[in-house]
Order: sequence, then C-alpha cells, then structure tokens
Amino acid sequence: MSNYGAWIGGAIGWAFGGPIGGILGYTFGKMFTGQSPAMEGRGARNQATQPGDFAAALLVLSAAVMKADGKVLKSELEYVRSFLKNNFGPAQAEQLTVMLKDILSRPIDARGVAEQIRHHMDHSKRLLLLQYLYGIAKADGQVHSSEIALLGQIAKWLSISEKDRKSIEEMFHSNDVNPYAILEIEPNASDTDVKKAYRRLVVKFHPDKVQDLGETHQKQAKERFVAIQSAYEQIKSERGMK
Repeated sequence: MSNYGAWIGGAIGWAFGGPIGGILGYTFGKMFTGQSPAMEGRGARNQATQPGDFAAALLVLSAAVMKADGKVLKSELEYVRSFLKNNFGPAQAEQLTVMLKDILSRPIDARGVAEQIRHHMDHSKRLLLLQYLYGIAKADGQVHSSEIALLGQIAKWLSISEKDRKSIEEMFHSNDVNPYAILEIEPNASDTDVKKAYRRLVVKFHPDKVQDLGETHQKQAKERFVAIQSAYEQIKSERGMK
C-alpha cells in the first residue's frame, strides 16, 4: 500500500460518514485503505479536522462548483489538478483526480456536504475552502452567475457570513477591486473603523490558523492576508491616513 493509502485511511476521519461518505463510497475506501466500512466508521468519532478531511471536502465541493454552469471545463479540471499536485505531490494528485472524475459523474448533495463540513471543520479552514472554490469558478477567466449563486449558497451552508463571502469574492474581480469590500466595511466608515476592521481581519485570516494543512494551503491563506493588507494600504493612501 502506498504512503498515501495509509495517510488517507488515518486522516479522512469524519469525511467517510454522512453525505461525503455517500459520495466517496466504499470503492474509494477500498482503493486507498483496504479497510472495511466498519473500520472507516470508527474514524467518524474523531472530531479533529486533519489534512485528509480537507482533501475530501475539496474533492466533493470542487465537483459541485465545476458542474454549476452545466459543463465541466478543462481549465477548471487543470486548476484543481494543479492545486492537488502542489499540495499532495504528482502521484497522490493523480489518485485524487481519479476520485474527482468519478464524483463528477454522480449526483452531489452540495448542501448536505457543506453542512457536514460546517459541523467538523473550524471557521478558518471553511473560509480557506470557499476561497479555493472561487478560484475554480475563476479558472476560465470569469465567475459565471450560476457559479456565484452556488457559491453564495455554499457560504450560507458553511455558516460563512455575507460580509466574509463578499470580501473573498472581491479578490477574484479582474478589475476595480473594492478595498472597502475586502475589509468588510462601507466607504463612509471612519478612519478609526477602518483601522479596527483591518486589525480584526488580520487576526481572523492569519495564515498561522491553517498551518496544520501544509504549505500550499498556507500559501493560499497568505494570498488572502496580502489582499487585506493591500486594501488597507490603498485606503490609507487615498485618505492620507497615518
């Protein structure tokens, strides 16, 4: 058995239960772990979120977003494949891509999956997951209305606030990024409120909150962190703030 087989068997945890488990199915459990469903079920008692849990969530919700506009594009598949390769290595990424392609052929209970994730994954990782999903939607150069609608629903099911969702979405606008939306405030906010918003988001989105997920996820978190810093610096410059 590959090292990946042992890893996913121990780390997938709660993901093999509930709607995610129904989509991944027994076949994938046998493919990667050689375990019986009963053995996998024991992992569901472990509430700690680990990299394998995040991988399961990535696969299932990736497929949901890829199918949102009624067609699966090569650019979207390559975006996911590249993300998996950078995070898990070439060999493991190919195995995960096989799983993804099978999931794409199945009905997906996006609400059930998102709600399962909400109960087991902390807020910082859910924010990172939503950011990743927006990246898939933007893979072809634009975020389509059907994708925006689904991502809005997923955010609600993940218990991500509308302000947080809009702040993340703003990062994927091609032009005229609104720094106030990034900081989750209105343009008429006082300088004091601007500073408070910046400090709050710096704490909320600090990359250290997802350091257990590996370098690629930390890089993704840093992109969000940099967007917050850039928005703050832009507002400070426009207002002449010190």
